[in-house]
Amino acid sequence: MTRSTFLLLGVSALAATVVACGDAKMPGDTQATTATPRTCPAIADTPVQLAGGTFEMGEDDVYAEEGPVRKTTVAGFWIDPHEVTNRQFAAFVKATGYVTVAEKPVDPKQFQVPVEQIPADMLKAGSAVFTPPDFPSNNYADWWKYVPGANWKKPYGPTGADQVANEPVVHLAWDDMVAYAKWAGGRIPTEAEWEYAASAGQRSKNVQPEEANSWQGAFPNYNAESDGFKGVSPVGCYQPNANGLYDMVGNVWEVTSDFFKPGHNPYDKDNPKGPSENHAYDPLNPGMPSRTVKGGSYLCAPNYCQRYRPASRQGRDPGLGTSNVGFRLVYDQAPKA
Repeated sequence: MTRSTFLLLGVSALAATVVACGDAKMPGDTQATTATPRTCPAIADTPVQLAGGTFEMGEDDVYAEEGPVRKTTVAGFWIDPHEVTNRQFAAFVKATGYVTVAEKPVDPKQFQVPVEQIPADMLKAGSAVFTPPDFPSNNYADWWKYVPGANWKKPYGPTGADQVANEPVVHLAWDDMVAYAKWAGGRIPTEAEWEYAASAGQRSKNVQPEEANSWQGAFPNYNAESDGFKGVSPVGCYQPNANGLYDMVGNVWEVTSDFFKPGHNPYDKDNPKGPSENHAYDPLNPGMPSRTVKGGSYLCAPNYCQRYRPASRQGRDPGLGTSNVGFRLVYDQAPKA
């Protein structure tokens, strides 16, 4: 799906594709709690080597598309210890002159309607930004806005703050991530590789983690910030998992190379790579081959989105970036220092 197709369908289509995690429940108690300040030490970029192995992939008791649980085997690989940061992506842009999808105007021909029928803002370069309402709401359109001028450099739009060097880079489309991966000598991980690395020898369980950036309070209008952050956090603010990997759950969703289809194929267990593009299906965005995203984001809360787990998975529009989706790379050989 192109950016213009998304705009034609409306913001709610994106919300359903990227962050729809279950029906929002509007709790009555929104008593404030005190945020706990966190220090975020600098962490290395050196990829972590993981030996291959077999693990139980998926989870059966939360959302239907995450099962069935299957024993899955993956070969060894190296993986980035944290999400790709703005600092790293800026180095790529400086070296190549690359321009992301969100920085380019939208071609009006893609709307397939007369240009005079297209609102002017929908033709401007931009991206989708989470904008919390001041009131409880179950309507995705109350939370997501297409913001002209929003991109990886200006994640909140042209009047907002600049990108922060050690925060995950966001507002990237699939093509942008692949371009970076080729330059960096890596690739986007498969869903199985990603979940193997995230689970670190433990079964995925539906418990909101303390050592992850998720939403405390009543989503979408009240965030207690008791984990220390209201929005995206820099990498390295929370303890790594047993594999030495940071932010494998929470902070921003992470894109995998697998096309999305609800549920796992129980017979595809040896280095699985997901369904083919022709067999991909996203019920929240039918007619488009979505990519699978993993791990939830800072927007996941117990009352709305319980996706802060290694087994969590959703479809994601590959043609449009958002303010809560990022990625990390894996490598088939030891990366060059």
